[in-house]
Amino acid sequence: MTEPTGTEPTTEPTAEPTAGPALERRPLGRTGLEVSVMGFGGASIGNLFRAVDDTTAHDAVDAAFDAGVRYFDTAPHYGVGLSERRLGRALAQRPREDYVLSTKVGRLLVRNEQPTGSDLEAGFDTPDDLRRALDYSALGVRRSLEESLERLGVDHIDVVLVHDADDHMDQALTEALPELARLRDEGVIGAVGVGMNGWREPLRCVEAGLVDVVMLAGRWTLLDRTGEPLLEACAERGVAVLAAAPFNSGLLSRAEPRGDSHFDYASPDPRLLEAARRLADLAREHGTTLPHLALHFPLRHRAVASVVTGQAKPAHATASAAWLATPVPEAVWPEADSIVQGVL
Repeated sequence: MTEPTGTEPTTEPTAEPTAGPALERRPLGRTGLEVSVMGFGGASIGNLFRAVDDTTAHDAVDAAFDAGVRYFDTAPHYGVGLSERRLGRALAQRPREDYVLSTKVGRLLVRNEQPTGSDLEAGFDTPDDLRRALDYSALGVRRSLEESLERLGVDHIDVVLVHDADDHMDQALTEALPELARLRDEGVIGAVGVGMNGWREPLRCVEAGLVDVVMLAGRWTLLDRTGEPLLEACAERGVAVLAAAPFNSGLLSRAEPRGDSHFDYASPDPRLLEAARRLADLAREHGTTLPHLALHFPLRHRAVASVVTGQAKPAHATASAAWLATPVPEAVWPEADSIVQGVL
């Protein structure tokens, strides 16, 4: 993923959502695991774009857990290990069997011989004493996983995703994924997957029968449905989908979409902005908000097990969980689909 999974800001609702049931849980494909329909994306507590302190990061994880979240995702890439360390500390007092944990491989963290003092060039407001070295080899996968286990302070990881292998697919298919399958067979990990922004490369992995799980960022959202061929293939093969970045980096995160919002980290096309505004009006007519629709849309596909969002603050986690526990009026969807079809 060009940008980390679940990195977009979560907007607190402008009005309190109606109290709903506890967060639903869904099977994670055929893995035997079960996840909450909301997943905690750990990039934000790795200081994505802006720093948060240790206490705020810890409290955000606690708030998500208390709201019913039972799936937590992180990666070495997020804050060059900071996200993994913080998530591990925050979950340390929780029974390990009570949550599903995923991390990623493909980037080893090595000593930075020329630090500048900041990792902001890579998107994280944290010191750059370490740097990332791409490595999709079998040895690199084992080393990455061993180091992640240490940073997280756990003895096993439920799901391991090959991260951002878009330009390294040959090695991912012949080394990284087969090595993860061996680790799964050894009981070190529970499930094997890939995590990317594009849908075509993960589709190759699904068709080759090499993955249990796919994390897809930004390609199955209210305004971007290009990932549908991948989701259909996953549904046919029993591969679970984790839908990340449901707000497309910001445009769908506000009750009132603004021209200065981002869509996939760039200024939105005027047609997309107009569609977002029409969707916001539609949501309001049905007594809800655009972020509520955006969070629920991915779950309409039978292959999707969880929606993964970034949670930098406790209030973000609480608000997102409240929206996901609150049903969307079914009458919204046909008209929402019509609005989007007029744009795509």
